[in-house]
This record gives sequence, C-alpha cells and structure tokens, in this order.
Amino acid sequence: VQLQASGGGLVQSGESLRLSCSASKFTLDYYSIAWFRRAPGKEREGISCISNDDDTTFSPPSLKDRFTISRDNAQNTVDLQMNSLKPEDTAVYYCVTVNYCSSLYGWGESDNWGQGTLVTVSS
Repeated sequence: VQLQASGGGLVQSGESLRLSCSASKFTLDYYSIAWFRRAPGKEREGISCISNDDDTTFSPPSLKDRFTISRDNAQNTVDLQMNSLKPEDTAVYYCVTVNYCSSLYGWGESDNWGQGTLVTVSS
C-alpha cells in the first residue's frame, strides 16, 4: 500500500489550498485515512481522519474550523481542504492509513507513510 500526497505549494496567509491523497493499485475507500503534518523543528501533528465504514471524520478542536477531510471515490482520493491558512500551517503534509477513525477518540495507529507534500504559507 503506497499513498501519495499532492497539492502543496506556496500560498499567502488567509488563502486556501486543497490537498489530495491518492493510491495506485488499491481502493482508498477500504481504508481509514488520516492527514498529519510536520513543521520545521516541531513534532508530528495529526490533522484529521476519515473512517472506512461510514465516513465518520475527526479533527482536533484547534483545527476543525479550518480543515475539512473528505473522500472522492470517483477519483479514488481523500482530500484535505484547508482554509484561512496561517504561516504556522507551513509544514510537510502526509496522508496515511490508520486502523480506525472515531468521532470521539480520533485515529488509531498509522501506517503506510509515503512522501508528503510541502505547504508554505507566507505572511
């Protein structure tokens, strides 16, 4: 299972960006998927997840107003819509499989980390 995050780039503060997670040779709808990020000098941070059974989603309260995860089954992608971006959102963003996604408890153990996509937000 290999996941590929794409859609990163350079944007200005306050702008939006949409990231996509894709996979070859398997169907993403069968998996719970999460987005993480790692900013320079900081620990990895979970952003959002979506479950594989009923598309339940979870995001930490600090991010859920600006970040939205969704599936596009026709394209076989899991997308992350990011609005009102801030310079502190600058990071490499990764999509991964997780063993569960719960609206109450968040995500479980992650796996299948691939290359991320760099998002840079200028002030």
